[in-house]
Amino acid sequence: MRVGTVATQRAGTNERNGVAKEDTSAAGNHERAEAQVGKGRPTPTRKEAQAAKAQPLVGGRDKAALKAQRQKQAEARERARLGMMQGDERYLTVRDRGPQRRYVRDYVDARFSVGEFLIPLMLVVLVMTFLPGIFQVLSLAVIWGYVLLAILDAVILGFLLKRRLAAKFGEADVQRGFRWYAAMRAFQFRPLRIPKPQVKRGQYPS
Repeated sequence: MRVGTVATQRAGTNERNGVAKEDTSAAGNHERAEAQVGKGRPTPTRKEAQAAKAQPLVGGRDKAALKAQRQKQAEARERARLGMMQGDERYLTVRDRGPQRRYVRDYVDARFSVGEFLIPLMLVVLVMTFLPGIFQVLSLAVIWGYVLLAILDAVILGFLLKRRLAAKFGEADVQRGFRWYAAMRAFQFRPLRIPKPQVKRGQYPS
């Protein structure tokens, strides 16, 4: 009688274990199915996740592509530099843009300005300061006299430009700051001016 009871209990236990295994397997399959349906792909492994993080966020690491990109940037900078030197409005700074600024540049470049020779003269005076005695005093007198003459020439230039700009563009439409703009260009050595002079000496704008 006890043997039969034990056998019956074992059979019941096996049935419950089998049902539990089936339930666990079914639950696992259901979770995997939900995961695939929800994300459309299986969960990546740790190695795959690390490899994805190691990839650059922007651009690639192709050396040829980077070289081509740098070359394009260098060409763009060179075009901008040449355009600015030639006075192309697309590449000029805000200070240099506009027909009035071009007119001022052309007028300054067409005349001989006293201030444009100031820097070469200062180099000569600097050499004279190393000479003894009277040469040092003479060099200081020369440089200060030339500076005053250059300032006087810049003032005259401002009056001439005001009259010309008013006649060409209208007195009410003359841009402010043209005197300082003209004086700073007049004090620069002609070959060093930016934008480069577009007119010859004596070729005044109409």
